[in-house]
Amino acid sequence: MTTTTAPTGARPEGPPPEQGAGRARRRRQVRELGVLLAVVLLIAGTWFQNPGFLSQQGVRDLFLGATVLSVLAVGQALVLITKNVDLSVGSVMGLSAFGTASLFAAFPEIPVPLAMAAGVGIGALCGLANGVLVATVQVPALVVTLGTLYAYRGLGHWWADGGQVNAHQMPESFLALGRISVLGVPLPAAVAVVVVVAFGFYLSRYRSGRELYAIGSDAEAARLSGISVGRRVVAAFAANGALAGLAGVLFTARYGTVDSTAGFGMELEVVAAAVVGGVAIAGGVGTVYGAALGAVLLTTITAALPIWQIDQFWHQAVVGALILSAIGLDRLLALRNARKLGGGTHGP
Repeated sequence: MTTTTAPTGARPEGPPPEQGAGRARRRRQVRELGVLLAVVLLIAGTWFQNPGFLSQQGVRDLFLGATVLSVLAVGQALVLITKNVDLSVGSVMGLSAFGTASLFAAFPEIPVPLAMAAGVGIGALCGLANGVLVATVQVPALVVTLGTLYAYRGLGHWWADGGQVNAHQMPESFLALGRISVLGVPLPAAVAVVVVVAFGFYLSRYRSGRELYAIGSDAEAARLSGISVGRRVVAAFAANGALAGLAGVLFTARYGTVDSTAGFGMELEVVAAAVVGGVAIAGGVGTVYGAALGAVLLTTITAALPIWQIDQFWHQAVVGALILSAIGLDRLLALRNARKLGGGTHGP
């Protein structure tokens, strides 16, 4: 029997893993730069249409408009990266917002940090419940969170009982958080920036953050490699819930008046922001920076449509088109990458 050995210097089929990872990173960066360019062009075009769009108040409104959606999109990105989705974030945000406002109304002397922590805690508990259900019941996250969307919204309606909490029932020191600025940037927007940077650093630098990508790419392979898939998924949902709670606190501080409808219908816009920003529905791909850019793009579109005298109905059409385009692009890139990995050339 004779054996055939590969000639010295022969290259294995397909590019090495490092090269494939580098290509994926570059494609992601190009995608995120494309979203950033779209934001810049949209702002510039709207400014030419109406110079007041970039007035001091206009810029402040842009910052504040993107704040809540950006925080929610960061949390959604964590879940999407694990190949799951959370449709209940709008309901969780509304429940946390009303809970925070109700604490101030019921206990006027409560310390502001304690009430804010309670709002974040409400969101974290809701997210934890979502994660436990997804990890233990083995039901798709889409189904689980569709159910909790209605459950949390129903709980909010029961709690509010048709009423609302007004600004005069909250301390001025809390409401001031929605108005003050840090180095010219509204405080809520500064908080959103800190959230984006912190979670971006976590995903790129910490092992537990990188494991979320491994789970989203192939959960079974991640499990065989020793990753506690269930625990990581539960943690991602809990963090997403906590960020939804934080968004509810920021919403309350900005608007001052809260009822049970706060956050209604935001879930699809949150998913859209993350997907448009390059976070793949199929899992394992994307960054929180891209998700935040997607949120900025969507809120800028919302602010620009009235200036262009375009009916708000078209906002939904534009968002839908962006989602379909993003999913189509993700699929195209995935197929292209698969062909490259499986169709490498042989060296001499």
